[in-house]
Amino acid sequence: MTGLALSLLLLPAGVSASSTSKQRPASSAPVVAPSVYYADHEAAMAFATDLAQRRDLDPGWVRQQIGQAQHLPQVVRLMSPAPSGTAKNWAAYRARFIEPTRIEAGRRFWQDNRAALERAEAEFGVPASLIVGVIGVETLYGRHTGTFRVIDSLTTLAFDFPSSHPRAQARTEFFRAELEQFLSLAHRTGMDPQTTRGSYAGAMGWPQFMPSSWAKYAIDFDRDDRIDLFNSTSDVIGSVANYFKAFGWLPGVPTHYPVRLAGETTDLDTLLAPDILPSFSVPSFTAKGAVLEGEALEHTGKLALVELQNGANPPSYVAGTDNFYAVTRYNWSSYYALAVIELGETVEAGLPWR
Repeated sequence: MTGLALSLLLLPAGVSASSTSKQRPASSAPVVAPSVYYADHEAAMAFATDLAQRRDLDPGWVRQQIGQAQHLPQVVRLMSPAPSGTAKNWAAYRARFIEPTRIEAGRRFWQDNRAALERAEAEFGVPASLIVGVIGVETLYGRHTGTFRVIDSLTTLAFDFPSSHPRAQARTEFFRAELEQFLSLAHRTGMDPQTTRGSYAGAMGWPQFMPSSWAKYAIDFDRDDRIDLFNSTSDVIGSVANYFKAFGWLPGVPTHYPVRLAGETTDLDTLLAPDILPSFSVPSFTAKGAVLEGEALEHTGKLALVELQNGANPPSYVAGTDNFYAVTRYNWSSYYALAVIELGETVEAGLPWR
């Protein structure tokens, strides 16, 4: 069986290959799989027709955009669940982001955008350090905004999401909704769906907003009558702040407090049962063996015991507030949230005027 024939057998159902009549070169060079597009994918084209009707868009334009989307096996692999037994490691995760290059880039970003950061903090109540931390973790201050065509990523995940994923059906529906939002956004703003690039999951711009987040939370913070999360740092800053305000950020409330466990008397199962959702008052939290000190004992809101695994070493813990939970609404990971928080605080500590 030729390499070309084998590659055709492995194509997702309903997806056609372009240039399939080309013959394999008479050489020992590796065979490059033909590009696979969604023009002949029945479900994708039916979706395009339905989307056009619901959104009052030109059916030919929508079908053309989705039809020109290329199936990306790499995206499917990247979205596949990690092998069972893969250990999480907060220390290793933290080291990826709290490091000299990112810290120095963050300081330059803060200095260059100080006025916009101060205005965002004043208008939305979101600390400049948190905004800086998010942009630094997401894209290293615009250096790495993604090389995948968004139309390819979203279409691949909308119609060929890995079936091995435990939430494959829900994720398929999510990415179909994001594909719809992307095409609606592109049509409304003049964005070119065939050249816009982002992450393998379809996130875009310096803050890596998914299309639905762009539609809901992106704002024109530089007041030039357009929203640009690729080139306007003011729009990026204002949009990140607006996102956190929309997800319940509480001005003046810490994101977390130090905590230690009392030992054998700690009811760890009960404390960890709500995961990172703040569910315990300070009295109920400490009664179950979570030891707090100082200002944490005066906290009036709810708390969550956040566990951060460290591979083969003992886990770390923090007491997360409602604001820690708000940070996880940007990326549903406590590791991500703490990295964002600590990067922003580290950058701020090195500013010349602080």
